[in-house]
Amino acid sequence: MAEEKKSLWELFWDYDPNGLLAIDTNMIIKVVNPALFKMFKCTREDMLGKDVREFLDDISDFEYVMNTGNVIMAKEEAYTRYGIYVRKVIFMIKEENIIGCIMVDMTHATGQNDEVIKLKQETLDKVKKVVDKQMQVAQEIAGLLGETTAETKISLIKLMDMFKKERI
Repeated sequence: MAEEKKSLWELFWDYDPNGLLAIDTNMIIKVVNPALFKMFKCTREDMLGKDVREFLDDISDFEYVMNTGNVIMAKEEAYTRYGIYVRKVIFMIKEENIIGCIMVDMTHATGQNDEVIKLKQETLDKVKKVVDKQMQVAQEIAGLLGETTAETKISLIKLMDMFKKERI
């Protein structure tokens, strides 16, 4: 029975789509799951036994958790050199002196959000161009109406002057 549970946990670890990372208090990577090394575009061997600073530029969150024992919940961060955006949870496993981290890859969702923002901006730009064009046309029409109205008024005044001269 114990062997079945271990096997189940190992399968769970291997199939979890979230990146799972465990580091010791010296910031050395002790355990990674397949999802994490795929996120960071390397192999398990590339990561195991290495200082986490080789992969993460800022480890202040890990240091904070190690020093306080507090949990960091749902902090989002971009790792630009890997082209990923993650939401992470960092916690201390005191019994083992290990800092655990779960990274949920949000890159696709963020990309979709960026696409929506880009589409909205493009739509706003198009609407602005249409309104600008309408304003230009309205000004041209107003100018033409003003000219023709002035011409009509001049013609009307000339006609009125002719009628006045005829009566006299």
